[in-house]
Amino acid sequence: MAASVKTLMKLFFFALILISFAVSPAMSTAPEECEAESTNPCVNKAKALPLKIISIVAILVTSMIGVSAPLFSRYVSFLHPDGNIFTIVKAFASGIILGTSFMHVLPDSFEMLSSECLEDDPWHKFPFTGFVAMLSALITLAIDSLATSFYSSKNGSEIVPSASNGDQERANPMITRGHSHGHGVTLTNKDDGSSQLLRYRVVAMVLELGIIVHSVVIGLSLGATNDTCTIKGLIAALCFHQMFEGMGLGGCILQAEYTNVKKLVMAFFFAVTTPFGIVLGIALSSVYRDDSPTALITVGLLNACSAGLLIYMALVDLLAAEFMGPKLQGSIKLQIKCFFAALLGCGGMSILAKWA
Repeated sequence: MAASVKTLMKLFFFALILISFAVSPAMSTAPEECEAESTNPCVNKAKALPLKIISIVAILVTSMIGVSAPLFSRYVSFLHPDGNIFTIVKAFASGIILGTSFMHVLPDSFEMLSSECLEDDPWHKFPFTGFVAMLSALITLAIDSLATSFYSSKNGSEIVPSASNGDQERANPMITRGHSHGHGVTLTNKDDGSSQLLRYRVVAMVLELGIIVHSVVIGLSLGATNDTCTIKGLIAALCFHQMFEGMGLGGCILQAEYTNVKKLVMAFFFAVTTPFGIVLGIALSSVYRDDSPTALITVGLLNACSAGLLIYMALVDLLAAEFMGPKLQGSIKLQIKCFFAALLGCGGMSILAKWA
């Protein structure tokens, strides 16, 4: 099941990349002003390279700290995954992911796909960013739902209308009641714990894939630019972003209860994707131009895809699942604390949008 989910997501993103590279040469030409060399005084390739190397080290370290912190929280009493502090921190990290989607990834995609360096037809006549983000969210929902259904049917779970729960329980007292969350259906399972564990694992895998795509894209942009003024601000902003986004992902990995090897592998891939993107950007800096039609379309579509996925994951699988769960539903005070933590996370990413 895990392999099939990963395969579906990889095929989806791979297909998008192929489409992006296929359509960009055919559908776009750059106006003369886009071909002109930049006169920005901040552009200095010699000074930019040391800053990029510093960014690789700094982002790698902060990413590792962020994603690893939840994994070792079992050994820190006040950060135990069953404790209130961990729940509040996870809500804050979920707010970071949501803020990243709305305030960074989505606006970047709108800006790229509406660039003057792209032809009016079709890029300025249709909102491709919103369309691709919408499709991405729906496809994420489909994969999320199908993976859960596949596992549930394989392990003897059954989804039934909530109105019939009483009849089913009277007919079979061994059936345990699941969480309906007000959607009119209830998941009944001989082992409700295994169903919840599946949900955590699906969430962790899908979230990591979405974050990895976004991380490679932002790393590529940082590595390819020679604007020293931009790089300086990006280093601080991305370190903050990667640390707390990593905490959100690390919390999901922890709840998924993977083996230690799998936890380390997932943490490693998260930590190295942005530095890998930076290295790739440095290698391609001589041929890669931010305002070229191919770069604008490819990165713009990937950002839109990543935004839709992350918005769905942040709202549905992280925030909604937590707030509608029994722990927060049993404590209004904790709900309020988690809400303000999520709001603080969104606010922090909104402020960073000024620099990155």
